Amino acid sequence: MRLIPLLLLGAAAPAFAAEPALEPKPASAATIAAQQAEAAALPADDGRDLQFAQQGFVATRAEPIIRAKDGHEVWNLDAYRWMQGEAPATVNPSLWRHMSILRAHGLFRVAGNVWQVRGFDMSNMTVIKGQTGWILIDPLTTRETAAAALELVNKELGPRPVTGVIYSHSHADHFGGVRGVTTETDIKAGKVTIIAPEHFVEETASENVMAGAAMSRRANFQFGMGIAPGEHGPIGSGIGPGAARGEITLLPPTDTIRKTGEKRIVDGVELEFQMAPETEAPSEMNVYIPAARTFLAAELATCTLHNILTPRGAKVRDALAWSQYLGEAVNLYAGRSDNVISSHCWPRFGQKEVEGWLAGHRDNYRFLHDQTVRLMNSGHTPTEIAETLKAPSALSSQWSNRGYYGTYSHNSKAVYQRYLGWYDANPANLNPHPPAERGKRMVAAMGGSAKVLAEAKMAMNAGDYRWSSDLLNQLVFSDPKNAEARALLADSYEQQGYQSESAIWRNQYLSAARDLRNGLSASIATQSVDMISAIPTPLLLDSVSTRLNPDIIKNRKLAINFVIADRQEKAKISVGNAVLRSEMDAAHIAPDATVTGPRQLYLAMLFLKMPLAQLEAAGLKIEGDKAAVEALQAALDPIPAAFNIAEP
Repeated sequence: MRLIPLLLLGAAAPAFAAEPALEPKPASAATIAAQQAEAAALPADDGRDLQFAQQGFVATRAEPIIRAKDGHEVWNLDAYRWMQGEAPATVNPSLWRHMSILRAHGLFRVAGNVWQVRGFDMSNMTVIKGQTGWILIDPLTTRETAAAALELVNKELGPRPVTGVIYSHSHADHFGGVRGVTTETDIKAGKVTIIAPEHFVEETASENVMAGAAMSRRANFQFGMGIAPGEHGPIGSGIGPGAARGEITLLPPTDTIRKTGEKRIVDGVELEFQMAPETEAPSEMNVYIPAARTFLAAELATCTLHNILTPRGAKVRDALAWSQYLGEAVNLYAGRSDNVISSHCWPRFGQKEVEGWLAGHRDNYRFLHDQTVRLMNSGHTPTEIAETLKAPSALSSQWSNRGYYGTYSHNSKAVYQRYLGWYDANPANLNPHPPAERGKRMVAAMGGSAKVLAEAKMAMNAGDYRWSSDLLNQLVFSDPKNAEARALLADSYEQQGYQSESAIWRNQYLSAARDLRNGLSASIATQSVDMISAIPTPLLLDSVSTRLNPDIIKNRKLAINFVIADRQEKAKISVGNAVLRSEMDAAHIAPDATVTGPRQLYLAMLFLKMPLAQLEAAGLKIEGDKAAVEALQAALDPIPAAFNIAEP
């Protein structure tokens, strides 16, 4: 049953078969020159990253295609096999170097009884050999890729049962494959322990509920969904090869970590935990493995600068806390670690390497935070800060501090937003016209479409793609049917994508170009049954209230009681002043209607908007004024569909 549209990393937009005239363009002369300049300015490559990425290789899967039960392709290990030799002109040379290393896949030994499976989707699965079985940290994104990874582990290292699973944080690419490596039956029987940080379930369920449709659509852009990897397409995500297209699952934890320094013995292996909440995820922790002198930095430190505010959308993260937790990791674990691993990217080996690498990340986030705040307090606006703030050479010369995923430009704006919000205090930006109206006025003020096109072409010829896309964006929003403007804007975005060091900036530019050339080609992802089950009823009802259409409900007042029988929950639903309010464990004394049934039927009523007669036949009971329930259902907007981004 299709339920709530939330962000699902495995959900892809359908590929759009472009007509020959709308195919990607080659790199322009300006882009070629920009790539050459970028290559000349890059720090020296001492080969350590490639060495570390290859170290400990055991084997990989013989069959590169991982499929779901219905036969559709979930993952292709060879999707980036074409990346050989020097960077083509259509790919930023720094990003090419980075992804050429990151595309490696297979089983790798880290140290002692610790291995990682890397490249089987966007994240890594860490494998620890216990006394009787495997302890797995972050079981990948999907059931299918996790099962394939475990199959490789058992094939190469000998078959063993899974005895423990650890979720480092509350993002789907770090728990979604859990049903591919263990079962609910084994967990209930006490054969498997699942450990997670405090508030894991709540944050997992809540992060993408309210803004789920928008996040899902924006994620299509961030990960370049529906565009085939290649010289003119995506070359990964910057923290991994790409997003798998399988089933995301979730099994709740059986044990919770609440403070730094807590220890657990899992299948005879001692593990120590460092809490790092409100950083890369609202609920996040790192793991230290004393016997292997190995520190898992989860996603607090990887092979790239991360996002303080991810382009797909999320709550703004705390860059200062991020730096402080990295400093704590240096103090608590660097001196005890000969290896540092992450839930993305490749490891670092050697105690000095561990300390220097963690300290470099620590200082990078602190510099980003402190200098943004310094400039902010001097009156600089977000765009001014983003334009001027660059990492010092001591930090940018460290490859893992470069912006293959997050960028200084985007992150500095996020730091500003965390403290001061989106408004830059310039009254001109307090109440501007919306994009389409502004576009019409701007185009008219510049002398009309022909004049704007001429100016944009001059900018394009000069290689000033930032300005050409600014001009053409106004024209497209003014007149979306202007084919020449759409085509030129697509070309402008494409060249900026080619030049981007950030993999996800590249994906967003190329996705916009694709939509402008071929029309909207996207989907809103649907959530898995496991995730729906994990979402607390109060949060679901809050999300329903965001879909109440005031033009339909008008001034009507409704009082409805919900009795959710299978969960032994009740809720008081009140509508008035065009607002829907819900109170758990409460009831109207004299309701218009009382609805009783299992939560699945409530989901069908409120999210799918199935006819009440059909729901009643399935077991939903409505007492009182059925018209009141029909009025509520009718006033709810349908689940949002995919929407335009690059045009009105």
